[in-house]
Amino acid sequence: MKIPTLTLLRIAMIAVALAVVAPSCRISYKFNGAALDYTVYKTINVGQFPIRAALVYAPLQQTFENELLDYITRNTRLSITDGASDLEMDGEITGYNLTPQAVTEDAYASRTRLTITVRVRYTDSRNDGNDIDQTFSAYRDFDASMMLDEVQDQLCQEIAKELVELIFNSTLGNW
Repeated sequence: MKIPTLTLLRIAMIAVALAVVAPSCRISYKFNGAALDYTVYKTINVGQFPIRAALVYAPLQQTFENELLDYITRNTRLSITDGASDLEMDGEITGYNLTPQAVTEDAYASRTRLTITVRVRYTDSRNDGNDIDQTFSAYRDFDASMMLDEVQDQLCQEIAKELVELIFNSTLGNW
C-alpha cells in the first residue's frame, strides 16, 4: 500500500509541531499546597500573635508562633525576615474558651470543648488583592472527668497545628 506524499507531509508537520510544543509543556504538582511564584515572592515577615483572650494560657503564644514558623519553613522556600518583606503575617489570639458539651442524664457535662480563635492579618506587598484579615477557629473535645492542666499542652499543640494549616491554606496556599 502506497501512502500519498501529502499524507506523509502532514504526519511530518504534526511530528515537528509535537517535538516543539512538548518540551514547553510542563506538569507541576505541589503536594504542600503552596501556590507561590518564587520569582516574585522571596521573603516573609511573621510577626507576633499576642494573647488577647479573656482566659489566658501563657505558653499558647509561643506554641502557635513556633508551629506557624516551622510550617512555613517546611512548606515554602521563603526566607523569614524581621524587616520589610514581600509578605507579612501577624495577628492575635482572640479566643481561648472552654464550653461544656455532651450533658449526661444527671445534668453534668461528660465532655468539654477547648476552642482557640486566632485573627490573622496577611499582607501581600506585591498584590493588594491577596491581603486577608480573617479569623480562624479550631477546637478539641476532652473527657470532662480530666483536669484541663492534664490535657492542655497536648490539646493546644493539636489545635495550633490545625489552625496553622487553615491559615496557610488561606494565605500562602491561596485556596
